[in-house]
Amino acid sequence: MNALSGDLAFLPLGGTGEIGMNLNVYRCDDQLLAVDCGLGFAGRDNPEVDVMVPDPGWLAARRDRLLGLVITHAHEDHIGAVTHLWRQFRCKIFATPFAATVLTRKLTEAGMAQEVPLVVTQPRARFRLGPFDCEYIPVAHSIPEAQALAIRTRHGTVLHTGDWKLDPDPLVGPRTDEAAFAKLGEEGVLAIVCDSTNAMVEGHSGSEAEVRRNLAALIRPMTGRVAVTGFASNVARLESIALAGRAAGRQVALIGRSLRNIEAAARECGYLKSIPPFLPEEEAGYLPDEEILLICTGSQGEPRSAMAKIAEDTHPHIALGEGDTVIFSSRRIPGNERAIQRIQDGLVRRGCKVMTDDDHMVHVSGHPARDELKRLYALVKPRFAVPVHGEWRHMQDHAGLATECGATPFLIEDGDVLRLSGNRPEVVESVPAGRLAVDADRLVPMDGAILAARRRMMFNGVVVASIAVDGQGRVLGQPQIAAPGLFDVGDAEPMLIAADLREAVAALPAALKREDDALREAARGALRKAVGRRLRKRPTVEVHLLRV
Repeated sequence: MNALSGDLAFLPLGGTGEIGMNLNVYRCDDQLLAVDCGLGFAGRDNPEVDVMVPDPGWLAARRDRLLGLVITHAHEDHIGAVTHLWRQFRCKIFATPFAATVLTRKLTEAGMAQEVPLVVTQPRARFRLGPFDCEYIPVAHSIPEAQALAIRTRHGTVLHTGDWKLDPDPLVGPRTDEAAFAKLGEEGVLAIVCDSTNAMVEGHSGSEAEVRRNLAALIRPMTGRVAVTGFASNVARLESIALAGRAAGRQVALIGRSLRNIEAAARECGYLKSIPPFLPEEEAGYLPDEEILLICTGSQGEPRSAMAKIAEDTHPHIALGEGDTVIFSSRRIPGNERAIQRIQDGLVRRGCKVMTDDDHMVHVSGHPARDELKRLYALVKPRFAVPVHGEWRHMQDHAGLATECGATPFLIEDGDVLRLSGNRPEVVESVPAGRLAVDADRLVPMDGAILAARRRMMFNGVVVASIAVDGQGRVLGQPQIAAPGLFDVGDAEPMLIAADLREAVAALPAALKREDDALREAARGALRKAVGRRLRKRPTVEVHLLRV
């Protein structure tokens, strides 16, 4: 990139035009600052992968100018890609105590805890990284210690909101610091880079305190076993459910690894002080039905979660059935609807009563609805607005709201370089941006050959032929055909395909049959034709050649 010397620019590499995979970069006077480094879940559009991360290539190539990575909060879509991408950046990471604790656990599991220079930064802290004068501003969100980030530069101040809401009683942690936002507005704010998740939702997002009251009232008269599932990272909700269980005379157990990890991080940072230790899940199954409340992972239909296993009756310790109640204290993240419905159907089939936020006040969002966005714009009074953290329709509605509030909006997407300094912001160029699939210990391009082949195999199948030949290329015996997912046991087609392949190989020129690579490629083409004739499909084909 031909950097424009002496400017201020914002360039998202993930999280703009999509929900998840947040990776934002600010450039000031040729120095770079990264904000958040999150992952995304593939969902039904990409069934061949589970987890995706932003492509870090552009930023990794400029890591000598990268002054640091600042984390706004500990949600997976803001922190989850650090273990996958940090070795390409090798910069300092700045995070509040709770986010640092969550991140340290991840780094330890990945064997990276001793490598990464993690700077624990207190909420409200102000710190300088080269030309970036950074200040954390506490905001309410569905996880402890969420922070907006005010970035002061010689070109002007940018407010990067992160995820936030205006909750009059967030229960865990302070309310959003409106006074700090008002003070920032008095100083003058060049641009706000702001959460768009609920920009299409009228009114207010609601308060965690209201959910706490409703959960307590709902759970108190219930009979049978009670299970509640929600977002594991919502420590205030975890506390509310535990208190509701205690008030109803029930012991409370955590079921699921991510819940136990969040509990450990929360207690380490001084949260959940009023909650006694949770019952081990191994003991929960032995208590009388009226004496137990289960808090389970799986609110988004994750196939390996505790709730998924309970719905399938495959959990080693917990079973639910007739007379039991399951509360989904969460909202459906777009793309997860089918998976959630599958779990809920499984629970109902087993005789459980299922309650959701569609018919009971058991969840509030952690993101601002339109009235809250208007309030923030009134406090901050930015000249320009850059909607992020949303799909295009969310960002477009946010842009309309920003216009109503007196700010000039700029709609951009991942890879756009929006120069903020100068008379008027403008997109001055685009840089490479994309998605990588996390495939075990490696990162694979979403649009590359590996995943393209995997997609073809998922929908068209795969056929593998094993052929033994002698030194002259004569076929010995009958080729063996393996085609999992294409044939039933006893079908005649594999034998017919094998016969077609044997005949085709026998007819090849003698000189070609003496060269392994040429023979293998010709056999692959013959197999493809034979399968096409018999199946009228185009599966992936492969040939194993054994010369004896």
